[in-house]
Amino acid sequence: MKVLLIIPAYNEEENILRVCKQIEEYSKEIDYIVINDGSKDNTLKILQENNINHINLIQNLGIGGAVQTGYKYAYENGYDIAIQFDGDGQHDINYVPNICEKIIDGQADMVIGTRYLDKSESKFQSTFMRRFGSNIISFFIKLCTKKKITDPTSGFRAVNKKIICEFAHDYPKEYPEPESTVCMLKKGYTVYEVPVSMNERLGGTSSIRFLKTADYMIKVVFAIIIDSINIKGRGGNKQCN
Repeated sequence: MKVLLIIPAYNEEENILRVCKQIEEYSKEIDYIVINDGSKDNTLKILQENNINHINLIQNLGIGGAVQTGYKYAYENGYDIAIQFDGDGQHDINYVPNICEKIIDGQADMVIGTRYLDKSESKFQSTFMRRFGSNIISFFIKLCTKKKITDPTSGFRAVNKKIICEFAHDYPKEYPEPESTVCMLKKGYTVYEVPVSMNERLGGTSSIRFLKTADYMIKVVFAIIIDSINIKGRGGNKQCN
């Protein structure tokens, strides 16, 4: 099966080369593409000088736009599985087989890597406020979809060919991880979680600092509720059926 790692990167000059080298050392058979999301630092220069496969966005689209660019690339190039993989070093490449297993076996359409399903798996659990925020989002996702997702903001996730098609044509821009999960659950796709280990960011600045704010939480909750009302099952995009 053709597997692609989608790596969104914004101002990741301190991390991106190390992340790409770790992937290459792990396996030469896994393709990856870095989406440089209008970085203002030396990220693009590093990608060019090291001949790293990348797409350069001339302006910052945000995490949703950058990730959708990767899904468009995966769709157009016939990949069977696409995996979102952070460019900041927080995701562990060794968990790729775990996150793909249920998709390869046909048991899941989307698999999310979570720190919270088995807390002994990951030493890094993030801050109390982020865990608190995740619990609130998780509560509303279950309320709207009847499915508990323990780590709804995790960006370490894999999807099959059908969802690659879905995301290539329509992907949430504001709160992509929780919204995309709700959308796929409401459309009847099977979403599964597996425990993974995550690392603390070693350099640079996180793009989701606002996760700690009440304003962000309120907006995410409203987005989840609106999505759950508006989506009525598969069939919206005939190309993906």
